[in-house]
Amino acid sequence: MDTTDKEIVFDSNGHCNHCSDYFSHSKIPISITEKNIQQFFHLIEEIKLKGKNRKYDCIVGVSGGIDSAYLVYKMVEMGLRPLAIHVDNGWNSEIAVSNLEKILTCLKVDLYTYVIDWEEFKDLQLSFLKAGVVDIELLTDQAISAVLNKLSIKFNTKYIFHGVNSSSESILPKSWIHWKHDVLNIKSIHSKFGKIKLKTYPFLTYFQEYWHIKFRKTKHILALDYLNYNKSEAEKVLQEKFDWKDYGDKHHESVFTRFYQSYILPVKFNIDKRKAHLSSLICSGQITREEAVAELKFEPWKSNKTIEDKQFVIKKLDVTMQEFDNWMKEKPVSHFNYSSYLTKHDRIVKNIKKFFGRK
Repeated sequence: MDTTDKEIVFDSNGHCNHCSDYFSHSKIPISITEKNIQQFFHLIEEIKLKGKNRKYDCIVGVSGGIDSAYLVYKMVEMGLRPLAIHVDNGWNSEIAVSNLEKILTCLKVDLYTYVIDWEEFKDLQLSFLKAGVVDIELLTDQAISAVLNKLSIKFNTKYIFHGVNSSSESILPKSWIHWKHDVLNIKSIHSKFGKIKLKTYPFLTYFQEYWHIKFRKTKHILALDYLNYNKSEAEKVLQEKFDWKDYGDKHHESVFTRFYQSYILPVKFNIDKRKAHLSSLICSGQITREEAVAELKFEPWKSNKTIEDKQFVIKKLDVTMQEFDNWMKEKPVSHFNYSSYLTKHDRIVKNIKKFFGRK
């Protein structure tokens, strides 16, 4: 990490606040006690017991990426009977779809695919590009949260597993993203720049999330944090057991996410998200700093693959090269230039986030 994160702070030893937070945070594997692990496996037995008369005892979000795929493998190994949920936003890469089909077929895990209306999602993405805000992926992340919570009701389970983990993605500057449940922000941006009415796009407000956790007692489980997760070792297991194919860097199972991280973020916002991903792997002992620095010498925004992705994305979004390049040249705009729950209902949001154990 470096000063491209404007809020970064270094101590006298040259360690940044992100590393310090990593090693002091209660979620990280190094601080998970034996008692925590015992509680986790007690939870697994609870899930099996409560779901013994149902076809599925839990659900799990899958993207086609390593984290969620390995998670499904470990869940089956622990004796769980999950239903895999995939949210299709129109940007799946062929290799990710193939990987997902292989592992779920081999493990005999059923797949439920929720397809977002493409015209609505395209209009939302174009709205965010026109708005000039940084977190275009807010749209996908919000939809995934909404779908998982709604389907937990449909399939009568209160247990939702996620591939999110501390060992490979604990570090991420706040200025690089926006709060993922800020439905008001999405609607505000779309109302200004959108062209079509949103009829089916899945929303989950923070009030709805609060209801799920507080009153329905929905449990969100980050199981990889309890399983000594190592990304490279997980990939080897997937390759050996399921003929897994490498799709590139983290989150590159999505064509748009690959282009967003490889081109939009560095070109428009001067953000190289690899720095955060690699820093997480350094802190968890999976790679060395020297290996990370060497990897960062490659500039993906100049690569032939990214140039191909740019042409594909522009064509799929139905805009001209000139329009897109103009958006990239415009000065970035804060999400708070538009309506937001974080400004309109700040006290309420802070209390709810505190309840969720979030900063």
